[in-house]
Amino acid sequence: MLNIDEIQNGVVIDHIKAGTSRRLAEISGIDGLECGVAVLKNVRSSKSGKKDIIKIEGDVSHLNFGVIAYIDPNITINYIKNGKIVRKEKPVLPDTLINVMKCTNPRCITSIEQECDHIFKLTASGKYRCVYCEEEFQKK
Repeated sequence: MLNIDEIQNGVVIDHIKAGTSRRLAEISGIDGLECGVAVLKNVRSSKSGKKDIIKIEGDVSHLNFGVIAYIDPNITINYIKNGKIVRKEKPVLPDTLINVMKCTNPRCITSIEQECDHIFKLTASGKYRCVYCEEEFQKK
């Protein structure tokens, strides 16, 4: 059996859809952290069969948890202080996503100008649209 020690101060990102933790870590900035990070893939779960978990020991105040909500809205973030959970929350979708996805419209300025940031705004319908061409992003 795999055993990962509890963390004293940091966060545990739980209920991640199995197999998506690497992408989540890359897009949210977790990959670039200098503190202790444990990425657990395909862990047994009584609710979903399998899930991924990310444990981060240290300061995470600069991480973009909104991106995490975009990747998997069912994730739970547990804030840990002195070895105890002090707060649980579900991240909310951010109003703006920058360079998280790419616009697929071949006529969009982002297709022509390679330096252009891919910026998407959340609409009232809960979908993201490119700020340049209004193309709706289709999540795969």
